Amino acid sequence: MTIKARRADATHLDAVAPLFDAYRGFYQQPANLAQSRAFLAERLANDESVIFFAEDDSGEALGFVQLYPTFSSIDAHRTWLLSDLFTTPAARGRGVGRLLMNSARDFALQTGAKGLVLETATDNLTAQSLYESLGYVRDTGYYTYLLDLRQA
Repeated sequence: MTIKARRADATHLDAVAPLFDAYRGFYQQPANLAQSRAFLAERLANDESVIFFAEDDSGEALGFVQLYPTFSSIDAHRTWLLSDLFTTPAARGRGVGRLLMNSARDFALQTGAKGLVLETATDNLTAQSLYESLGYVRDTGYYTYLLDLRQA
């Protein structure tokens, strides 16, 4: 069976929103398909993110990757934040994550970006292995900080 990646637009929300909701569930967020769909609809409508999703010949959505634009002041170039990557449990081990990561890379190249940046949980060894196999290098020179304004 052939698996292909497509860039999502508003017509693909019904395919991508359940994947996004499952992704959020992976990070212990309560299921809320309506919220997930609305969030993605707003990102796409406002041109605030780029989403690629993988599907098989039957049209079943198998995973997605979401990119947000950002810029490096130091290098004076665009970069893309690879914020979200998710594949369905049934799609794992079938090259879907690699296909989506390569789609993100190709898109970044097409837009003249300096590169892609991402973060992952320290215990997500499967994802780390994928990223490193694709040439991503763990940054050891910077710390990530978060100011949670909902808790302040």
